Amino acid sequence: MAELTTIARPYAKAAFLFAKENNGLAEWEQMLDLAATVAQDATVRAYLDQPELDRAQQAEAFIQVCGDELSEGARNFIAQLAANKRLNLLPTIRALFHELLAADQRITDVELIAAFELEDAETEKLVAALKERLGRDVQVSTSVDESLIGGVLVRAGDTVIDGSVRGRLSRLAEQLNS
Repeated sequence: MAELTTIARPYAKAAFLFAKENNGLAEWEQMLDLAATVAQDATVRAYLDQPELDRAQQAEAFIQVCGDELSEGARNFIAQLAANKRLNLLPTIRALFHELLAADQRITDVELIAAFELEDAETEKLVAALKERLGRDVQVSTSVDESLIGGVLVRAGDTVIDGSVRGRLSRLAEQLNS
């Protein structure tokens, strides 16, 4: 995985810089989402893996599947990826592009995992606290994991805040066993 990220990073940076220069960050994010989804489709992958297709034909087929959703710049980007046998990197490029966009806009993606569905007021209170602690705007996604028993597990990039009952019980058990 680290190797794919290393290979994909220059492409993501190039796409990001091009999009930023042309005031099209949101548009490029949408186009990369579409392209990554197409690249992950098993039928598309099987078609593109045919040995009788050259790289230009692969690019043209990929662009046709995406339809009119791609700008001229994105079509050129896809053609360049195909020419370098890198179409399979599109999901990684999309993720890296999103990270660059979030860093540029000072936004952090945060995942809130709770033992039960959070009410809007609780979510807003957590978001306000996280904004203050992280010093950035926060985009939140929530999910439910009943095995937490109670409380919330917060994931923001490399930062994990375990405020769950399960986490507290685990830490207590560690202390008792040491």
